[in-house]
Amino acid sequence: MARSVQESERSSDRLISRNRRVRFDYQIEETFEAGLVLMGSEVKMLREGHADLTDAWVDVDARNEAWVKGMRIPVLTHAAFGHEEKRVRKLMLHAEQVREIRSRIEAQGMTAVVVKCYFRRGRAKLEIALARGRKKHDKRQVIREREDYREAREAIRRVHRS
Repeated sequence: MARSVQESERSSDRLISRNRRVRFDYQIEETFEAGLVLMGSEVKMLREGHADLTDAWVDVDARNEAWVKGMRIPVLTHAAFGHEEKRVRKLMLHAEQVREIRSRIEAQGMTAVVVKCYFRRGRAKLEIALARGRKKHDKRQVIREREDYREAREAIRRVHRS
């Protein structure tokens, strides 16, 4: 049921926002695609490309419903019926996906974080990841690997130029 990052990045998708800190702060284990229940003014703001996912995370309540918390969609100034900027929004997931997310959070101490927000076929979607928090030394290792990769890429470019 889980989707890989490559699968969810299709040409028909229109990216709204990406949480770039997630891959640095967490080690991602598995990703899910979830629909998002929104109000009209929220959809308009998302179509304009306004969303902040930096503090967004997913919670599963006692009734096995998934909710995204901390996601910020700015208020539409001229809307007759506006919305709260950081309100809790319901996620549309299959029951077995919600059960899996809940069990992995409770049993394995994982965190469900929002990786990105996008439109697919006119519908607002979130990519949610089950992740483990990284320690400080793990983050240093990620930085080292990224720098090594950049240096190798630059060396290859230099070889091709000469």
